[in-house]
Amino acid sequence: MSDPNAPQYQPPQQPQQPYGQPQQYAQPAYGQPAAYAPGDYPGKTLGIVGLVFAFVFALVGLILSIVAQNQSKAAGFQNTPAKVGIILSIIFLAIYVLLIIISIIVSAAAFSALGSYTG
Repeated sequence: MSDPNAPQYQPPQQPQQPYGQPQQYAQPAYGQPAAYAPGDYPGKTLGIVGLVFAFVFALVGLILSIVAQNQSKAAGFQNTPAKVGIILSIIFLAIYVLLIIISIIVSAAAFSALGSYTG
């Protein structure tokens, strides 16, 4: 039999959250800024997308990175991927413009040389 004077097991009063479950954040009151999860801030994902697009489509990467930078700046955060995306997009755009100008010059020279041989 059990001893009636022995301490009894009491279940916890508040239910504990299972391991691995996301933490619940309370909604901010009206007029208060939203609380962001640690490591997450406005424009972060868009900044990363802009950085990736800087290598493929420099103009789209530039636009996305600028939008992400403005979102982060408005929320008071520093967005390094967006800043790097802006810099790389400008560099790649300059390279693309130079390549287009060089290809036009080479094409014009080739067509003028071709025209002198067919005379």
